[in-house]
Amino acid sequence: MQHGLLRITLECDRVRSNSQSNNSARSLFLVPVWSMYCNGRKVGFAVRRQMTESDAAVFKLMQSVSVGAGVLPVSPKSEEGDLMYLRASFERVIGSVDSESFHMINPGGSSGQELSIFFLRS
Repeated sequence: MQHGLLRITLECDRVRSNSQSNNSARSLFLVPVWSMYCNGRKVGFAVRRQMTESDAAVFKLMQSVSVGAGVLPVSPKSEEGDLMYLRASFERVIGSVDSESFHMINPGGSSGQELSIFFLRS
C-alpha cells in the first residue's frame, strides 16, 4: 500500500444471555452488525449480508485474477461508480473464540503486513 499500514478492526458486543458457553460458541462470522475502525479511528458500521447475483458475477469475473489490485468498469447505464478490487492471499490467525485476524501476505515475500483485518468480540 502506498501510504503505509492499514488496520481494519470489526468489533461486536458480546450477546448477553443466561448461557455464557452458548455465546462463546457462536461463530464470529455469524454476527450481523459490527462497529468498524480504521487505524484505530471509528469510521462507522459494517453489516453482514447475503451474496447477491451481482456479487457472484464479480467473483466470476475475478476468477482468473490470482493477485493484484485494480478497477473494474461498470456498464455505462449504471449510476454507480467503478468497482475497485484487491485480490491477495491472507494468513488467518485464530486468537480465541472471540478474536480472529487476517493478514495480507505480500507476493514479493516481504514480511511487512500492509493490510490486517481483525474481528473482535468484546
